[in-house]
Amino acid sequence: MGPDSSQDAQTVSQLGEFGLIGRVTSGRVQSPGTVLGPGDDAAVLAAPDGRVVATTDVLVEQVHFRLDWSTPHQVGRKAVAVNLSDIAAMGAVPTGLLVGLGCAPDLPAKVADELLSGMWEEAQQLGIGIIGGDMVSATSLTISVTALGDLQGREPVTRAGARPGDVVAVAGRLGWSAAGLAVLGRGFRSPVAVVGAHRVPEPPYAAGPQAALAGATSMVDTSDGLLADLGHIAAASQVAIDVRTEQVEVPQRLTEVASALGADARHWVLTGGEDQALAATFPAGQGLPEGWREIGVVAEGEGVTVDGAEYEGPIGWEHWR
Repeated sequence: MGPDSSQDAQTVSQLGEFGLIGRVTSGRVQSPGTVLGPGDDAAVLAAPDGRVVATTDVLVEQVHFRLDWSTPHQVGRKAVAVNLSDIAAMGAVPTGLLVGLGCAPDLPAKVADELLSGMWEEAQQLGIGIIGGDMVSATSLTISVTALGDLQGREPVTRAGARPGDVVAVAGRLGWSAAGLAVLGRGFRSPVAVVGAHRVPEPPYAAGPQAALAGATSMVDTSDGLLADLGHIAAASQVAIDVRTEQVEVPQRLTEVASALGADARHWVLTGGEDQALAATFPAGQGLPEGWREIGVVAEGEGVTVDGAEYEGPIGWEHWR
C-alpha cells in the first residue's frame, strides 16, 4: 500500500532523521554477505577475499543532476550506477553500499523516498543493498555513495598495467549521455533513448570481472569521457595510446541527433562522460571477451592521440576547469 496524501505532503523535517531512515530500510532485503545491516553504529559486511574494494562519488544538485531534467528515482539509480561501475572497473563485484544524504529541511519526504527507491532498484539488480549511511541538513541536495566490492581471489585491474603492443577496447555505450545532455540543454525532452541515457546510465557491470578473467592489463571507467580516461591509463602506465576512429562506432541515432542540433556525434563518443562504459587494455593476439570491442593500440611514449594526432578541443570533464 502506498503512502496516503498526508504522507505525500510531509517534509523530511516533519518525518525526522530516524523516521526517514526507517523508510529507507524497512522491508528491504540485504544480500547474504551482509552480516549486520542498518540499525547499529556500523554495519558488518563479509569480505570472503580478505580484501575490500572501495570507491566514493558525491553528486550535488545543479552540478551533477537537475530535478527538472530527471526524476528523483532516476537520480538515485544514477548515483549508485556511477559507483558500481568503478567497482567493475577494478575487476571486482559489488557487495554493498553506504549512502550519505544532505538535504534542506523542507525537501518533500516523497522526493527522498523516490531517490532512495531508485538507489535500491539499481543496487538490487546486482543482488546488493544499502547497508548503512548518514543523513544531514544541507543547503543543496547532496548525495554521497560509497560502494564496496570483492575481488573473488583475482588481483585488481588498475590503470597502471598497460604495455606497448596491447590493444585498447571498450565495453558499453559511448556518447549517449553527452547527446542526452545536449538535447536537455536545448530545452527538449526527446529522443527518449538519448535523454534516458543521460538520466540513467547502463554500465556493463559484468564486463569488468570478465575482463579481469581474460587477462586485462589495465582498466578504467569512462565517467569523464573516453579520451580523458584513457589519458589516466596512459599516465599511470607510462605509455602512449592511439585511438583509431575507424574502429570507434558512432551509432546512427547519435548521428541523427547531432545533425538536428548542429553538433558532432563523434565528439560525443570520444569525449562525452557519464555513460559509465569501461575501457581496458588486453594483450594482443588473444582475442577479447564477449561484449568488448577493439578501438586502438598501446605504444611506447606518452599521452593519447586520435589517428596518430593530438585531439583538438576539450577531451572530457574535469571539476573546477
